[in-house]
Amino acid sequence: MRLSIIIPAYNEESTIGPLIDKIKSVILPNDLSKEIIVVNDGSNDKTASVLIPYVKQGEVNVFNQSNAGKTSALMRGIKEASGDIILIQDADLEYDPSQYPQLLKPILKGQSQVVYGSRFLGRIEGMEPINRIANIFSNWTFSFLWGVRITDINTCYKIFTRQALEGITITSQNFAFETEVTVKIFKKGITIKEIPIDYKARSHKEGKKIRWSTALQMFWPIIRYRFL
Repeated sequence: MRLSIIIPAYNEESTIGPLIDKIKSVILPNDLSKEIIVVNDGSNDKTASVLIPYVKQGEVNVFNQSNAGKTSALMRGIKEASGDIILIQDADLEYDPSQYPQLLKPILKGQSQVVYGSRFLGRIEGMEPINRIANIFSNWTFSFLWGVRITDINTCYKIFTRQALEGITITSQNFAFETEVTVKIFKKGITIKEIPIDYKARSHKEGKKIRWSTALQMFWPIIRYRFL
């Protein structure tokens, strides 16, 4: 079996190399092989240059596109993936790849088709209070409207079997993938298994891209797909 790791990247020259090195060092359970896919979403820093040695060594598949937002980059990566299992990984080192084995266990044991790594069940370091409140509100709203309990809808760590994603069309842009894919997974009747993870937030000064406008883009599909 193969694990496809999808990394959307926009201006992550300082973190993309260390992240790939971390991913390479992870020993996966059940003899899973790795496929690392980076979608360079129109970066205007040195992200593309940092990736060149990894491409030459055959360790990473890189797809370059004009800047179209995170959702577009994720969908391109999923389209190009050949793995039986698909894992989403941000390029900013807030999420540690050493947690892959524990996230993959429920899928490999046949307990679930979809796994989310929950920051709110695990340990959070450095998250600003306003971001914590926004996340909790989104989680509560989703759980209330859809009648299911979820503690971290906006987590980066989302893992799917290929079968779970079949037939799902994502129409959102930018960061709204998180909520739209969650809604549509539940609409398919698939239960999401949440696993506690450790999370270390970076600041806006360090390059964090989430703003209030972004939060609203992620929240709107919760309402849209429930009532419209």
